[in-house]
Amino acid sequence: MPAVRLFLIASLIALLAGCAGLTSREAVEGSGDAATWKAHKERVTRLDGWQIDGKVGIRALQPSAGSQSGSGTLFWLQRQDYFDIRLSGPLGRGAARLTGREGAVTLEVANQGRYQAESPEALLEQQLGWRLPVSHLLWWVRGLPAPDSKSRVTLDGNSHLARLEQDGWQVEYLSYAEQDGYALPERIKLHGSDLNVTLVIKDWQPRQLGQ
Repeated sequence: MPAVRLFLIASLIALLAGCAGLTSREAVEGSGDAATWKAHKERVTRLDGWQIDGKVGIRALQPSAGSQSGSGTLFWLQRQDYFDIRLSGPLGRGAARLTGREGAVTLEVANQGRYQAESPEALLEQQLGWRLPVSHLLWWVRGLPAPDSKSRVTLDGNSHLARLEQDGWQVEYLSYAEQDGYALPERIKLHGSDLNVTLVIKDWQPRQLGQ
């Protein structure tokens, strides 16, 4: 094969490889090392079970009611695709419990009732007025971008997430804690268009259930 033709083929392969990199769903910046981040992300992704105890602060801006804020306790049990998330106290609404898996989700609100929908996002918006991406939180709480949409991540000096931008949300990771050999978020701030959330995780119990 002539040398010129070989050169053209090699150039085309390099161009296609470069385009593939440009269409990645994750844009990485910051002071961390990309290879270390990739290894950390692959390891933490395998965590498919956990129990979290902590606190949550919520500030909601509702056009009809103005700004509302409050704080409460958080309990989160995750077993692969099943979740049990319990909140008590935020915004003065009493206790709320969100359970189920994608396609079959139940919300129980103290002194109000029991509601069902196909997604946790739909239930929270219908019943509490919060536009909170619960499905993304399954990833964000572990310090990972959700894999099903584009994201921009900023790494800290330890090659962990410092900031994340995804689907109209900005997520700040203020501190991490070591638990069972994993570096997991300890304090997170989430900023949406009409909702700000602060999570302070006091106890992480990570599990790898699937093999």
